[in-house]
Amino acid sequence: MNEDLSLKPVDDGTVRRRITQQLTNHIVSGGFSPGQKLTEQQLAASLQVSRGPLREAVRELAELGLLVSVPYRGLFVRSISRQDLEELYSLRTRLESFAFELLWDLRTPEALDDLRRRHVALNRTIEEGADSLRAIEEELYLHNWCFELCGHNLLRRTWEGMRPHVNFYFSLHQKAHDRKGPLRASHDVYVRLACGDDLAAMLDHLKDHMRQGLARTIEELSSDLPVT
Repeated sequence: MNEDLSLKPVDDGTVRRRITQQLTNHIVSGGFSPGQKLTEQQLAASLQVSRGPLREAVRELAELGLLVSVPYRGLFVRSISRQDLEELYSLRTRLESFAFELLWDLRTPEALDDLRRRHVALNRTIEEGADSLRAIEEELYLHNWCFELCGHNLLRRTWEGMRPHVNFYFSLHQKAHDRKGPLRASHDVYVRLACGDDLAAMLDHLKDHMRQGLARTIEELSSDLPVT
């Protein structure tokens, strides 16, 4: 078995934080396969770190849900199920809808220009078609706008804790569809309504946007999803 996981060595500094960030990036970008078994020996050798900070980083990622430690079996990258996807999309819909309800009267011309700039940057990356990970990051950055603007710190922190899981599923979705990012026009209506005057229309579109995303993801990943 090849134990080279193609992870970059971690240099000095805040070692645990660096390990956590690199492992998170590797998981959410699809560098590991869902359900893949990992060992401390492999990870420590690839990252060139000692077991102490590695164990702390693994514990943090297990608490976040990106890694799963199974007694007597070992450490695994989280897998996915239909229920996982349904829970993620339903909660994300509620969180984002709540954020828009809070921010609607807080929008300024500057804030709306910021959203449009994020949309332009995302579309440019999609059109270039060379960097799927960057496209995912920019799609999440676009959706991050509502949580930044809503003024609700706990809601924003909840989204930040959820964001790696959304990134993880986005990566799987793009791989399943062999695509370098979302469709070019997938956020045109979203941004237009977010900059408009009809909150009800925005919320309706958001629910529909999420519902369609869930349906596509389940369809495209159906062969890889466990029955339960």
